Amino acid sequence: MFLRLLSDTRWRAANPKWRRMTCSRRSTSSTQELHPASLPAQAQVVICGGGITGTSVAYHLSKMGWKDIVLLEQGRLAAGTTRFCAGIVSTARHVSIELKMADYSNKLYQQLEQETGVVTGYVKTGSISLAQTQDRLISLKRIASSLNVMGIPCEIITPKQVAQLHPLINIHDLVGAMYVPEDALVSSANVSLALATAASRNGVQIYERTSVSHVAVQNGRVTGVETDRGQIQCQYFVNCAGQWAYELGHSGKEPVNIPLHACEHFYLLTHPLKEPLASSLPTIVDPDGRIYIRNWQGGILSGGFEKNPKPLFTEGRNQLEIQNLQEDWDHFEPLLSALLRRMPDLEALQIMQLVNCPESFTPDMRCIMGESPTVRGYFVLAGMNSAGISYGGGAGKYLAEWMVNGYPSENVWPLDLKRFGALQSSRTFLRHRVMEVMPLICDLKVPRWDFQTGRQLRTSPLYDRLDAQGARWMEKHGFERVKYFVPPGKDLLDLDQSKTFYKPDWFDIVGSEVKCCKEAVCVIDMSSFTKFEISSTGDQALESLQYLFSNDLDVPVGHVVHTGMLNEKGGYENDCSIARLSKRSFFMISPTDQQVHCWAWLKNRLPDDGNLTMEDVTWKYTALNLIGPRAVDVLSELSYAPMTPEHFPSLFCKEMSVGYANGIRVMSITHTGEPGFMLYIPIEYALHVYNEVMNMGQKYGIRNAGYYALRSLRIEKFFAFWGQDLDAFTTPMECGREFQVKLDKGMQFVGQEALLEQKQSGVYKRFTMFILEDHDTDMDLWPWWGEPIFRNGRYVGKTTSSAYSYTLERHVCLGFVQHFDEKTGEELVVTTDFINQGEYEIDIAGQRFQAKAKLYPFSSLFTHRRRKDEVELSGYQRE
Repeated sequence: MFLRLLSDTRWRAANPKWRRMTCSRRSTSSTQELHPASLPAQAQVVICGGGITGTSVAYHLSKMGWKDIVLLEQGRLAAGTTRFCAGIVSTARHVSIELKMADYSNKLYQQLEQETGVVTGYVKTGSISLAQTQDRLISLKRIASSLNVMGIPCEIITPKQVAQLHPLINIHDLVGAMYVPEDALVSSANVSLALATAASRNGVQIYERTSVSHVAVQNGRVTGVETDRGQIQCQYFVNCAGQWAYELGHSGKEPVNIPLHACEHFYLLTHPLKEPLASSLPTIVDPDGRIYIRNWQGGILSGGFEKNPKPLFTEGRNQLEIQNLQEDWDHFEPLLSALLRRMPDLEALQIMQLVNCPESFTPDMRCIMGESPTVRGYFVLAGMNSAGISYGGGAGKYLAEWMVNGYPSENVWPLDLKRFGALQSSRTFLRHRVMEVMPLICDLKVPRWDFQTGRQLRTSPLYDRLDAQGARWMEKHGFERVKYFVPPGKDLLDLDQSKTFYKPDWFDIVGSEVKCCKEAVCVIDMSSFTKFEISSTGDQALESLQYLFSNDLDVPVGHVVHTGMLNEKGGYENDCSIARLSKRSFFMISPTDQQVHCWAWLKNRLPDDGNLTMEDVTWKYTALNLIGPRAVDVLSELSYAPMTPEHFPSLFCKEMSVGYANGIRVMSITHTGEPGFMLYIPIEYALHVYNEVMNMGQKYGIRNAGYYALRSLRIEKFFAFWGQDLDAFTTPMECGREFQVKLDKGMQFVGQEALLEQKQSGVYKRFTMFILEDHDTDMDLWPWWGEPIFRNGRYVGKTTSSAYSYTLERHVCLGFVQHFDEKTGEELVVTTDFINQGEYEIDIAGQRFQAKAKLYPFSSLFTHRRRKDEVELSGYQRE
């Protein structure tokens, strides 16, 4: 039957009558021309792309009151990737913002037909995600926990229940599944047409068969677009060009990097079964089999994400409308075999067509949205990673809010274009990375997994030296960073391939590094940190930074200030340390992934003054973090200078000689709460200084350490990190950092008004530390981040980061607690009493563990290893 199935398919592909029928069916989905004869001379917004993302942006902008909008499509509306989309609207997502986008999309599509009169094909079928292994089931349980607290119905079901919901599914190899009853199916092209229809009624002008050649830019801002039908002057441009977004971004004199790349994506369509499948039958997602299956006109539509994807258009090929690419049955065979194993009764079913269409993927499997860091008014929404219909509605909404209000209503940093730099835009890098990304859509997402392609792109001068000593690497913003060091004699391969939701194999290794940080001295290479120098001929640098940062930077030369770079709502755009090098010069250290975002934020807000300069010096300095009580001894002997707190106080910076090297910027901070120093070393001296530190430190028990140890140290000290715990919607008042805000520093600063209001009226969420009390480190699932927090049985927030504390011998979770009125759901002020008087639980994959909540870190305590023993706490203090 299997061979007959293939031969039957090939016959149909070659049959002229069938081809005519297919062409006829395609023609019925085309739309009437929606545009007048000539282009307008100007508009407020020009959107390029008439697929799901472009029409969604147009729809939401027009809903928010912007009317002077032009949408341009090089072919016909919805005739690109959107036309070939499988039409599955699924909310089962790992990333919180993606889950919210999909949920909004689902609700939008449900009412869109009634709003517009355009048939969208919306059917609420539900979806079933299958688990063939216990690890997969754990992954699904983690998603289910997030869905349930979001108010999206979801349950973990047995294989027998799967068979009841979908009788054709073979359940013999299943251990469980996740059922989401409100997931849906739509006609993707018709949804786009419905959005376009509504936008047109709201005043949006839509022009088909109009190609954008490039975007005009003047003084770093969009001024217009050039098309094959003339020029349009505009203030805003939105690149929704799908797989062509990369080429369009690079078409102008000032390129905009949009890192995405297309791959071939296959799915098949069948004729109806003898007893046609009911339209309400749930969609099946079988990630272990790498396939999805949905009802399609009484038959099925089934595709997947193979292990060996085929990238295409690397050379930048272009075409007006995407046609069905060449069939490749040999390539599709593993997915077809998985389908027949999952639904054996389909062996005799006739296949109508094997569809091969391009889908665009991004370097980290998350879509791209936001404003360009180099061109003001240039917005992007692209790279949907084969989830365009699920994300399209919500993504269009958030981007429209961003354009109209200056910011979206949710934290979209995980999707922000500025998380990437120019280094991720190499075509070779993208081609290799998407070949890894596409299979990862189905691969098991265990904590702390790392991409394998595009590595060793940015490295410290110490990379080879550390690698030879057993460093195991992870990547951040293209920069190689050490996770931990494998001691001699350990099996490197086993550690590299260790993937688990439970206690990891590196547990004892990291524990020994933490112990050394606390008792002796360790070195961590932190060269990836973003580093800027800001200086001026007069007081311009100080005055500008005083306005842009919340803390007081008018400190004596040589002092270091921890401060937030806030937005108008008081939220963190960046969390950084700034050293005053001289009266008119400042050295700014920020998280690794702030390099593009922070530069753009400052560049757009610093005055256009030739006497004020900002330089990115990230590449000029190697950063070594010398942590531990013996760090002072090592540095004293190397510099022949006293380094005790009396001579070198906390938060102090001084240029010193270390070994033979001059000009080392030494700061008395470690970003962990432990004693020690940060050394910012000109790169030509990096290897010399490292060797000197390691040689001198031998008698003090020095060793290398990695970021896993750093994470454990900072979390047990209740240190929040930007991008994990802090974001643009978190203020200093909400995370216990009032001491980093100087409301009375003598001049106004960005976010001051919002913080004054919070100080007067209180905060609606509080950053809180949780110690798991009834959790067995060896036997229970570990918390990582994103776990729901319950207070007195009610959901109050999620964890933002967590780690095992080797000092407390307990897991520590950090997260935000909110307070809602039980009857009305109204958001209430979160007080200290509210935090302290609750009974807390952390939900890990559906299992709840008791936790003790604190608003301050623990400076001393006694612990016992036995499970469920209470932790005696004493001596609370703010770090």
